[in-house]
Amino acid sequence: MTAPSVLVVDDEPPIRRLLRTSLGAQGWRVDEAATAAAALARVAEAPPDVVILDLGLPDRDGLEVIRELRRGSAVPIVVLSSREREDAKVAALDLGADDYVTKPFGMEELTARLRAALRHRLQQEGAPPVFRSGTLAVDLVRRRVTVGDAEVRLSPREWDILALLVIHAGRVLTHQFILTRLWKAGGDVQQLRVYVRQLRQKIEADPERPRHVVTETGVGYRLVVQETAA
Repeated sequence: MTAPSVLVVDDEPPIRRLLRTSLGAQGWRVDEAATAAAALARVAEAPPDVVILDLGLPDRDGLEVIRELRRGSAVPIVVLSSREREDAKVAALDLGADDYVTKPFGMEELTARLRAALRHRLQQEGAPPVFRSGTLAVDLVRRRVTVGDAEVRLSPREWDILALLVIHAGRVLTHQFILTRLWKAGGDVQQLRVYVRQLRQKIEADPERPRHVVTETGVGYRLVVQETAA
């Protein structure tokens, strides 16, 4: 199996060196770009499997790079940035980034996010219709949800939210993305929170400490992909 490739787009040499060494040691094929122009040219010439993108580039803002990439590419984008404001995260995700990691960062967290972004892209390209994560199983065709051996009954709206999260498993979905997809008009964030709370009551072992549907504070929700129990 060919090792996955990653394009690291960051103008800080120490960050590029750290990622080149750490990801290379884990089997990734690492390419680098220090500017937006170089990154866009690399993706056009030889699209990587995933892009790690800093937002503070010297020639163009990283948000513009996301917008430009999404005009013609579905390559997974994981933002790696020192911008901690929630509005910056929401803007990046709404433009099409798959995930957002804030500097300083841990390599374990970053590589987990990279793997999740790759799984999400593969799923969009034709993964099996049954999603499994830990004890949770979601059959998108039969609209059937089980936790362990027990079938879970969901309301239509709870199902819609869970199915959308499954389709984008591992990716942060902003409040606005979910509301636009499921409510079209008339929904609000408070309604969404109520339904997510109800959903957690049915699929989480401890709804107050969710392991499946987790909150990205001020941004939205993510369906965590766990190892499936044997």
